[in-house]
Amino acid sequence: MKIENRRVLLVIAALAVVAAAVGGYALIGRNGQPALAERQAEIADKGQQVMPFDLERTTHRFTKTATGGVQTVTADDPADAQQVKLVREHLAMEAANFRQGDYGDPASIHGTEMPGLRELEQGHSRIDIRDTPITAGSQVTYTTSDPLLIKALHAWFDAQVTDHGRHAEHG
Repeated sequence: MKIENRRVLLVIAALAVVAAAVGGYALIGRNGQPALAERQAEIADKGQQVMPFDLERTTHRFTKTATGGVQTVTADDPADAQQVKLVREHLAMEAANFRQGDYGDPASIHGTEMPGLRELEQGHSRIDIRDTPITAGSQVTYTTSDPLLIKALHAWFDAQVTDHGRHAEHG
C-alpha cells in the first residue's frame, strides 16, 4: 500500500474516532448519564451562571474552517443593544482567557471531559485567537496550523452545538 493511501486511511480512522467520541459524549448512556434533552437543559442552566447574555435572545454559531473555526454569538434582534453589548464584552473576555490557556468557563458549563477541551488548553500557545465585534454581536476566530488542534477545535465545536441544542448551530 502506498504511503499516501496509508495516510488517507489514518486520517479517516482518526476522524471516525473523533465522531464516535462526540456522538457518545452527547447521547444517552447506559451508566445513568442524562438524556440529551436533560443535558441541554443542564447546560442552559449552567450557561446562565457564566454567560451574561440571554440564551433565549441570542444564537451561537460554530463554523469549522480548514485552519480552525469561527465562533459567533449574535443577538436575535440586532436592535437589542443590551444583548449586543453583553455578547461583545463576554466574548472579548473569553478570547483573552483562551489566549492564556484558561478554558475554565467552558469546563464549568460542559464538564472537564468535553471533547477537544484538554488539547485546546495544552496547545493554546499554538492557536491564534481573535475576537471581533460584528453587527449584532461578536465572533472569535481560532487559527492554527497544527492538525491535532484543528481536530480538537472541530470536536469542541461539535460538542458545543450538541450541548447547547436550540441555542446553537453549525455555521
